[in-house]
Amino acid sequence: MKKYFVLCCLLLAFTSKGFSQSQAKLSLQPGTPQLTISKHIYGNFAEHLGKCIYGGFYVGENNTKVPHTNGVRNDVVAALKKLKIPNLRWPGGCFADTYHWKDGIGPKDKRPAIVNRWWGGVTEDNSFGTHDFLNMCELIGTEPYLAANVGSGTVEELTDWVQYVNFEGVSPMSKRRAENGREKPWKVKFWGVGNEAWGCGGNMKPEHYANIYRQYSTFMADWSNTDRLYRIASGANSSDYNWTEVLMRDIPHHMVSGIALHHYSVINWDKKGPATGFSEEQYFATMKSALFMEELISKHTAIMDKYDPKKRVDLVVDEWGGWYEVEPGTNPGFLYQQNTMRDAMIAGATLNIFHKHCDRVRMANLAQSINVLQAVILTNDDKMILTPTYHVLEMYNVHQDATLLPLELQTVDYTFGTEKLPAISASASKDKNGVIHISLVNIDPKKAQDVTLTLDGKATAVTGRILASATMTDHNTFENPDKIKPVAFKGAQLKGNTLQVKLPACSVVVLELK
Repeated sequence: MKKYFVLCCLLLAFTSKGFSQSQAKLSLQPGTPQLTISKHIYGNFAEHLGKCIYGGFYVGENNTKVPHTNGVRNDVVAALKKLKIPNLRWPGGCFADTYHWKDGIGPKDKRPAIVNRWWGGVTEDNSFGTHDFLNMCELIGTEPYLAANVGSGTVEELTDWVQYVNFEGVSPMSKRRAENGREKPWKVKFWGVGNEAWGCGGNMKPEHYANIYRQYSTFMADWSNTDRLYRIASGANSSDYNWTEVLMRDIPHHMVSGIALHHYSVINWDKKGPATGFSEEQYFATMKSALFMEELISKHTAIMDKYDPKKRVDLVVDEWGGWYEVEPGTNPGFLYQQNTMRDAMIAGATLNIFHKHCDRVRMANLAQSINVLQAVILTNDDKMILTPTYHVLEMYNVHQDATLLPLELQTVDYTFGTEKLPAISASASKDKNGVIHISLVNIDPKKAQDVTLTLDGKATAVTGRILASATMTDHNTFENPDKIKPVAFKGAQLKGNTLQVKLPACSVVVLELK
């Protein structure tokens, strides 16, 4: 028996009466080199926006109502540790290009306040700064990803920040760090050189930003041959392929580790639709935008391949997720929205796309972790709930740093009106112990499917978990926090070298084969 199973055939059929059986193939591609699904595509994002930091991650050191460690919520730390988030991006977003890091160090009662001009016009007291964030990352067990201020900052400001958090020897910044209570450096590897330079980061043209990037990157020293910095250039807004073209052409590849890409699953920027209570038409439009990620990555990758055939520069999708209208009665600038089974579909399908393209996509960040956009956690004073998106990322973390098993998938369609989308999304990997994990998503909100997988070799056992609910609009609330959560999946049966799966409508399933 081979060390791995060849997933060679998938037969799909709608279980609803009146639909004929459809056939599809799910197979490993011969000759494909082994690729690793980087754990870093499971990154998260924490911006000074609404209640993501204050009231989300951080409740303050004097809070007596919410259990915390140095002001950071213990329940949040525990939840993100279970999620195994590999990296956390901070302080923005748009906020990053108005953030001056020296305002957020030293005694908290002496830190200057600023106005958060991007998100709600609220006063930011800088009580959560560099030490707070980096120490929090250590609590969670995740790597920090710092987004530097290029839009309104200076080269000196960035190089001082790098020295402050990374330099182990004697220097003005390391001395200042020690005076503020931290003797040893944090050794931050991931650095974003600006954010959305085409928009809130300066409304630059790509040629101008490429030159700015070269300037800033030149002065970012890491003082070590072993702890080299991972520099990320501010990349394209969705389908702006010219932006990627210019950056790949004009930035020497030894100066850049990754180029960012931002894409949100949104119906229409002028009329985004509600986060709950949406129609099937709105659901279909959102899923169409989410699945557009496949085309985006393919086309941006093709441009990068032209200049970098050895794939030394990564594509970093450091902002992705669903974006809807804010919840009624909340500050429009806080971007607070609920999280439904629709978001579970976005998460599962998007991660499957990232897996497929793991030869180029080696880092990504869901926007955002807590109380903002497609959050994995929602908080309300001392209460905390986990969203459907959280549960998908937790189910999928078995793929982190596993070997990709490339698939060829032909699937039936989910149709609405005259339009159609692929109903099934799938990915598979083999972990270091030789265990196979298969992720299946059925985005069709009405029709279940019978799935038959024929294996090359007999599996001895199959287990799995499923995330599903009665309707696509279902979500967890503070009154009913466990309405949607993963449960054991009983719909998979082994018969010889065949695996039969009953995949419900609007569901995410992760199977384990031994």
